Amino acid sequence: MIADPTVFAPVFASLFAAHQVGDHWVQSSCQAVAKGGAGWTARAACAKHVASLTVTKLVFLAPVVLLLGLHLHPLAAAVALSVDAASHYWADRRTTLARLAALVGKAEFYRLGSPRPGHNDNPSLGTGAYALDQSWHVAWLTVAALIAAIGGGA
Repeated sequence: MIADPTVFAPVFASLFAAHQVGDHWVQSSCQAVAKGGAGWTARAACAKHVASLTVTKLVFLAPVVLLLGLHLHPLAAAVALSVDAASHYWADRRTTLARLAALVGKAEFYRLGSPRPGHNDNPSLGTGAYALDQSWHVAWLTVAALIAAIGGGA
């Protein structure tokens, strides 16, 4: 199976834009704070975030497919969004991505810019954890766009 580049490029662009909106504008503050915690409440917060993010991606993807006349196989699109959703949930539980960072020798970078324990002395988006989180998501958006482009074409 070959992925069609005329489908890949616009699908990736729409998924990337939707990711930015869904991860930063659509996600509630409660979800952002709770999703990495312990227990079922945290897991539910993460699942709700991923569900709203996936809906956002569908909302962005649909007009791109329609207006550009792309032929996207429904099963490929569903698998692509499912793979993306699963990878997003996995990373956003936070301990999983932190463990992966440690495993590959990036633990120090993961902690870069984090507040000291018991202090709120760096309330910013400029942390190693955030950079690794976002790069993880973009990598999986690429995989999702490739999956969606299999069997597609204009």
